[in-house]
Amino acid sequence: MPNALEYKAVNKYFRSKGKLIQALHNINFSVAEGEVFGFVGPNGAGKSTTIKIMLDIIDDYTGDVQLYGVSARNADARKGIAYVPESPALYEQFTPLEILQMGLDMYGIRRTDKDAWCTQWLERFSIGHVAKQRIRSLSKGTAQRVALAHALVVNPKLLVLDEPLSGLDPVGRKDVIEILAEYKKQGGAIFFTSHVLHDVERIADRFGFIHKGELLTTRSPRELAAERADCYLVRYNAEQPIHSSNIQIRDSEFEIEVTQSELPNFIQQISANNGHLLTVKPAVSLETVFFKILNEQNNSNQISN
Repeated sequence: MPNALEYKAVNKYFRSKGKLIQALHNINFSVAEGEVFGFVGPNGAGKSTTIKIMLDIIDDYTGDVQLYGVSARNADARKGIAYVPESPALYEQFTPLEILQMGLDMYGIRRTDKDAWCTQWLERFSIGHVAKQRIRSLSKGTAQRVALAHALVVNPKLLVLDEPLSGLDPVGRKDVIEILAEYKKQGGAIFFTSHVLHDVERIADRFGFIHKGELLTTRSPRELAAERADCYLVRYNAEQPIHSSNIQIRDSEFEIEVTQSELPNFIQQISANNGHLLTVKPAVSLETVFFKILNEQNNSNQISN
């Protein structure tokens, strides 16, 4: 059985102001059928470029991208694929019910219960009460739910989501996470980007960190927990950081990751530098890893330069 999505040695260059800039550097990863893969990175890291390549919006790249074993350059590869961008462009003059009905028509799906099927999905996203209101009258969060319902109403085998929880309130986020979990249980695969690292931890089976076009690492929450079982996150106040690897949270507030054996000595260093210990907590956190990798990458770049 082929993977739902596979990138093999993908490179992408852009030309800006006469200079050739490499946007993606030898990207390699795969997403298995029924797997949820989170793609994490700062703005400009290459997340959107990666999505545009798999959707054949960008086609001038080197390497190979396949969707269920078919080249992404082939239009047939996107049969059964649904995509929700970060800012969905829905026709404002239509209603949510009409949007979902159009989705079925565009995919060539014929159902005798079309209205009931579309209404069922709107109700599943808790927006059945606005089924016949114009999109222009809806809030951003409600429109986001319409876009997600539009993607799922066609029963896709792969969902590609760019910041799927953007604009949703806490209740909406919980609902969508539950719906995506159900979709996965039914065998669907998901590739999604997110700036909310806590959501990635809750949804993803594996996640990849991309920074300046380079995929720095891919791992699972289980691997993360195993790697960092002996690590602690220490936050403290001081005039200056005690160690160069400290991350500055705000003025005079810093954070560092230390092992259990290093912890007592570091607490003593805080006191010796007239600092104040704020919190100590286990470092099993995607956010901690994310900033640690960025910090290591930045330090490496400074040394090489």
